[in-house]
This record gives sequence, C-alpha cells and structure tokens, in this order.
Amino acid sequence: MSFLKDFDWRPVALVPLLAALALPAVGSPSTWLTLTVAGLAMGLIVFIIASGLTLVFGLMDVLNFGHGVFIALGAFVAVSVFGGLNAYAIADSFWLNLVALVPAMLAAMAVAGALGLVFERVIVRPVYGQHLKQILITMGGMIIGEELIKVIWGPGQLALPLPETLRGSFLIGDASIEKYRLLAVAVGLTVFAAMVWTLNRTKVGLLIRAGVQDREMVESLGYRIHRLFVGVFVAGSALAGLGGVMWGLYQQTVLPQMGAQVNVLIFIVIIIGGLGSTLGALVGALLVGLMANYTGFLAPKVALFSNIALMVAILLWRPQGVYPVANR
Repeated sequence: MSFLKDFDWRPVALVPLLAALALPAVGSPSTWLTLTVAGLAMGLIVFIIASGLTLVFGLMDVLNFGHGVFIALGAFVAVSVFGGLNAYAIADSFWLNLVALVPAMLAAMAVAGALGLVFERVIVRPVYGQHLKQILITMGGMIIGEELIKVIWGPGQLALPLPETLRGSFLIGDASIEKYRLLAVAVGLTVFAAMVWTLNRTKVGLLIRAGVQDREMVESLGYRIHRLFVGVFVAGSALAGLGGVMWGLYQQTVLPQMGAQVNVLIFIVIIIGGLGSTLGALVGALLVGLMANYTGFLAPKVALFSNIALMVAILLWRPQGVYPVANR
C-alpha cells in the first residue's frame, strides 16, 4: 500500500488525459473510439520494439543504435515462415492461423536473439562504457545488417499479410475496431507484464538489477554477471524481432530499411519514458501511438512532427523523462 501511496501517477494519467482532450476535437465518439484503439495498439507494438532497447540501456548502459536491424530481421524471418505455412495462414480458423503466427514469432525471436549474441560479442563488447563509440559502431552494424538482409531476401518490399481470421473489424456501435489491433494490445500488455515480473520477482532479475548497482559484489558471490548481461542483450534483441513481426503485420509489408525508419519512434519513446525505464517506455509508447493517430486524422500534414512536439513538451516538464532511472 505504501508503494501505491508513494507512486507518481501523473505521467500515467497523461494517457487518458490525451484521449479525453482528443474527444471534442475529433467530434464523433465512434471515430474517437476507433482512433483510440488504433493508437493504443500502435503504441503497444512500438513498446514491444522499444522494450528491448530499454532493457539493454537500462541494465547494461549500452546505446545500441543498431537495434533496427533486429526489427527488420524479425519481420523478414516471419515472411519466410509464413511462406512455408501459408495453408495455415489462409485457413478460416483462428487456431490454424495460430499454427502459422506463433512459429513465425518464435522463429523471429530466435534468429534475432542469435544475431544479438553475435552483435554483442563482435560489435558491442569492445566499446562497453564508451557511448560515442557505441553509437557509431552500432550504426555501422545496422547498415551492414540491412545489406545482408538485401542479399538474402532482396532489396524490394515484401508482403506480410495478416492471417485470415485477423483481417477485418468488429463493430461496436458505429465504431470499427480492427481485430489485429486487439491482438497487438494483448501481446504488448503480456510483454510488459512478463518484463516487470521477471525483473522484480525472479532470481535472475534480482541478480541482474544487483549487478547493475554493484557488479563486483555480485561477482564475489560466485555469479558471472557478464553472462547475465549477455542474456539481457539477447533478450532485448529477441524482443526487437518480435516487435518487427508485429510491426510488419501492422503495415502488412516489410522493407530492409524498416528498422531504421522505426528507430525514430523508438528513441522518442525511450526519451519520453526516461532512459532505461520499462514503465516509462510503456507510457511513452502509448502517448506516441495516440498522438500519431489523432493528429493523422485531424491534421495529416503535421502528423510527422506531432510526436517530436510531444517529446519536447514532456521534456520541458520533466527533462529526464516521465520515470527517470536513478543514477542515470
């Protein structure tokens, strides 16, 4: 109860506040509901992608600007898996569609995680503690990764269609709620709950957090903290791969450059949230998703700049983000 009493609810309240302010501007309650669900779904997909980078920076103090390559790789792996399981993807059965969707997600996470292991060993490990070098070398790694994706899958745009039963919408009154967006909300909330539980309620999570605070002490107890940190990097890469699948299905197309394009939204999210904060990343992602959808409907010409304006406004209020990590 003391936690609930001391917890700062104001940043969380920004999400319903933004939605409430948008209602009179949109005018139609049904249109507002459609935009709100779409914004929450987009926000939670962005959170899945950003959560991996948040994890890596928050626990390892690594600025990985090559995060986008894991996003793109996950999406392209899903394209290949869907191609092999096309009969299940086009079946008019939700459970058969899951036979295609779940393996695509797992394969994307596995391949992205494996690349993350190589990325950490070859590119990131030599520059631990050197942020400027991390930015430069990881950006170079992303460029190389994009070129390798072009070699394997080609430079062009590929389709990643939704499974049959996830197409279309539900009608709630006059509001149209896309089926896939509801799935995206469920997956995003599951990822958030799993991250919070792992970091706060498991031995591995407690060891990782203790290693962040006092690495020498944890190692003196016999734990190899570096191995745990490598696991964090692999997990962050795997989450990016999962996010790439979700984003690819959201757009229904994939490009080798998609990771670099989404990177802009990711960094806006983690800056708004407070670098390294899981809850902050969730709040930031929801705000970004809602803002993008509301401004895209109300003023399409300024939609590209709306999230930058949102970030600036929040940083003027809280320069370190809505939930800054201590000692960052």
